[in-house]
Amino acid sequence: MGRTDNDTWDLATSVGATATMVASGRARASRAENALIEDRFAEPLVRAVGIDFFTRWANGELDSVEIDVAGAPWGMQRMTDVQAARTRYIDAFFADATEAAGIRQVVILASGLDARGYRMAWPPGMTVFEIDQPQVIEFKTATMAELGAEPTADVRAVPIDLRHDWPSALRKAGFDPERPAAWAAEGLLGFLPADAQDRLLDNITALSADGSRLVAEVFLNSSANQQALNAAIHKWREHGLDVEIDNLGFPGERNDVATYLEDHGWRAVRTQLNDLLANNGLPLQSGDKDGPFGKNYYCAAELHKAG
Repeated sequence: MGRTDNDTWDLATSVGATATMVASGRARASRAENALIEDRFAEPLVRAVGIDFFTRWANGELDSVEIDVAGAPWGMQRMTDVQAARTRYIDAFFADATEAAGIRQVVILASGLDARGYRMAWPPGMTVFEIDQPQVIEFKTATMAELGAEPTADVRAVPIDLRHDWPSALRKAGFDPERPAAWAAEGLLGFLPADAQDRLLDNITALSADGSRLVAEVFLNSSANQQALNAAIHKWREHGLDVEIDNLGFPGERNDVATYLEDHGWRAVRTQLNDLLANNGLPLQSGDKDGPFGKNYYCAAELHKAG
């Protein structure tokens, strides 16, 4: 079943289940020999959600599940590699924004099971705002408390749907638009309609002081990507996946994220997925840019309103 304008979810359904999937990849990557990342909260959070398939991914039971996509394997290990590289890239983005640039407020959009407010070594005076559906925020907050996890920053939950007036909710939580901020849109933009993507970027720009930074994953809703995802989901169902995580995106033309940001005062740098994998010593995907995931990229941008 496809998306609707007012659909909602928790971490075991619809878009929310993809957050659990991503956490499964982080958990598995954290268990690897010579691990690129360390997220000790990912696996217990996934277990608490209770989707057996993702729990087995997190603890390594599904390593042998492989899917052939355009002549190249795209199985659980490849998915884990991508999560490791992506997580390390965004961790480094936040470290540079806070340590080198001195930014002291971070906003994680559609935060899901992101545990950066608990696992990263933030500088003193740091505030981390987490925005997501109320059900998602409530579950993670309660589970982290049960785990005895102590935040490493001032973590402030903003329980609101991003399709509603989240800028007002963010301000009420203490966000200061007169001070630079570091924003993350990880695993988010592909789940928004084209006009909602633009609206989100417009709101971020309006709330951002000069020198603010933004990192975004740009996952294109192309036919090649969709076919590859459908193949993966079909294979996963053979191994016990029992939640619907297909047809969650919004296909069709949309503005290129980096170009849109550049047109609105940001200086953007694109990093292609293969470059990200290569930078971390991980196997590359197919070199065909018209193949699955070949045009996906990661965007890091800095705002310069004064030109």
